[in-house]
Amino acid sequence: MLEAHALAVVRAGRRLLDAVDLAARPGKTIVLVGPNGAGKSTLMKALAGEIHADEGRVTLDGADIRRLKPAVLAGRRAVLPQASALAFPFNIREIAGLGLSVPAFAIGRAAGEAMIDRALATVDLADRADRLYDQLSGGERQRAQLARVLVQLWAGETLNGPGTLLLDEPTAAQDLAHGLLVLDLAAAHAAGGGAAIVVLHDLNLAARYADHIAVLSEGKIYAEGKPIEVLSERLLAEVFAVALTPNAVPASGVPFALPQLARRL
Repeated sequence: MLEAHALAVVRAGRRLLDAVDLAARPGKTIVLVGPNGAGKSTLMKALAGEIHADEGRVTLDGADIRRLKPAVLAGRRAVLPQASALAFPFNIREIAGLGLSVPAFAIGRAAGEAMIDRALATVDLADRADRLYDQLSGGERQRAQLARVLVQLWAGETLNGPGTLLLDEPTAAQDLAHGLLVLDLAAAHAAGGGAAIVVLHDLNLAARYADHIAVLSEGKIYAEGKPIEVLSERLLAEVFAVALTPNAVPASGVPFALPQLARRL
């Protein structure tokens, strides 16, 4: 279990995160939502160990992640950031293979190649494995990086069991079908006993895929719980400055914030 305990991150005197508590439990998909600048990506970086908190701590199965060696941490969680830069002309297959580069992984050549094949097929890039990264569309680049993340996650699973998958805005560059594919992968990982934490802007997708949704506003958790309990008209107005038009709330009770159903306040 990956947990944030009273987490605070301060930069230039501004509290980007303030007293945030969050727990990613096995078998669950947590979705983080909130307006721009709310602290979602900062929280993901802190959970991943990319940045350290100024107050509070992040623990992985009870251990402070600051005390875990990078190779140990890499075997128990895998991260897809919003954007990834490459300095060398790798092709898609080589990018996916970087997921096996963690020193702690003792994966044989045949098993490693099978993982790469599986990952490329899973993200719908098997037929483009030899294509260079700089020849790809934005969505294809993101899925190539997702293949790398999946390989790392699966390799770590051979040592530690299902790990934690962190995805920061993984649907931003994807078309509709591939956006659903990415979120289906996160949900399947959680269903298999792992944990998934996903940052999304689309409240429709958040409501569909989240077992637990956490709404961030000005660096704090404004509300959290099941989507049907959290996504209210009042929350949309107070956090997102959006008002629903009449008859926009479906029978399920969850106000889907589709553009045609909402207007800015």
